[in-house]
Amino acid sequence: MLPGVYIAYKKNRDIYYRASITYQSKHISLGSYDTEEKANLAYLDASRLLRDTSISFEDAFSLSTILSFDKVISLLNFRDNLIYFKNPIYLRNNYFVYYISKSDELKFDIDDLFYYSSHKIMRRKGHLFVSDYGMQINILSRYGIKNYAVAGRDYYFANEDSTDFRYSNIIVVNKYYGVTKTISSNGETYRVQIHINGNYLVGTYQEEEKAAIAYNKAVDLAKKHGIMKNFQTNYLENYSPREYAEVYSQIKISEKYMKHLHDTRFKS
Repeated sequence: MLPGVYIAYKKNRDIYYRASITYQSKHISLGSYDTEEKANLAYLDASRLLRDTSISFEDAFSLSTILSFDKVISLLNFRDNLIYFKNPIYLRNNYFVYYISKSDELKFDIDDLFYYSSHKIMRRKGHLFVSDYGMQINILSRYGIKNYAVAGRDYYFANEDSTDFRYSNIIVVNKYYGVTKTISSNGETYRVQIHINGNYLVGTYQEEEKAAIAYNKAVDLAKKHGIMKNFQTNYLENYSPREYAEVYSQIKISEKYMKHLHDTRFKS
């Protein structure tokens, strides 16, 4: 067999060829190919990338190779930073970049390196997600951003770069269900709405956490009045059960909302 090539068999016993290379005592799979010659070419390309330091990282975007772009990034990172990732990650100073494609570069803090080295990022209909425990998880959830959140309203990128997912760059404005931050001449307030065949005002509150509790109370009241919608509720980790119960009992709810619930129950 040609260097770096191994015969493998499909379930139906058809032959295909696997390519691999060993570098710095690390055995690296280079993929599967339908001919021995293609597999050997993958091995030769990988060997050149790992050993020829005249090939810069920037060259990867125009390099002619049989290897996938993901594999090229992984190999160059291994060569330059002496750590191998299966995912297309390249380490920079104090952060790393993750390539979904040649033209799709995402930036992350080093704190997220372990997670994204083992979770592949995918893009579908403009959303970025990973597969975690069999579920598709939007990567924005790592920042406390809800699935329904709208960029520019509920969160924004401080440097206006929507590919920069470093924590200091993502500013979360509205992190609780049903709560929207508003700014007026009187300062910041938090407007709470609940959706029941349309949006209904629950109230306006001075503190974000109290607004979140008000939304939860509005959900509980809706269920008490027979509205069995699948509402999401807010979790407030900084409140003890006793503190939560105290605020919950004292928080005021819009009379118009209460009237709507009463009328809904009466009609049903």
